[in-house]
Amino acid sequence: MEIKIQDIEHIREAAREFIKHIGDHRVFAFYGKMGAGKTTFVKAICEELGVEDVITSPTFAIINNYELRNTNDVAGIRNSEFGIPKDIFHFDFYRIKKLEEVYDMGYEDYFYSGALCFIEWPELIEDVLPDDAVRVNIEEQPDGSRLVTF
Repeated sequence: MEIKIQDIEHIREAAREFIKHIGDHRVFAFYGKMGAGKTTFVKAICEELGVEDVITSPTFAIINNYELRNTNDVAGIRNSEFGIPKDIFHFDFYRIKKLEEVYDMGYEDYFYSGALCFIEWPELIEDVLPDDAVRVNIEEQPDGSRLVTF
């Protein structure tokens, strides 16, 4: 699947399209160069899902937990159609130095919780990603747009 984000004004539209394809998947690994827009896209997805908290990069915290407060309607579609869970875990593993740090944080409790998990910099934890994790690539195009593939 491909979604083109023409510019920042169209990111919420792209997020809604992405949400339509979440299905039963719960773990999403976001790949892309620094500045490709991973955090910005995850933020837009969370906003479209109904997160009311301030959504920030978990670079220093490694993980942010968001709760959906209004789960009746997601991106203009009844939540029950998608079975979107109430919790979202947003990870940024950029600062991970060794895989043991991920073990110590109890990654399994998050990845296998049934909650949505959005992971930035999954390259650093490939060995522990669930087999069914959806790989999402974000690439900046020559015209400044972003191409999201999964």
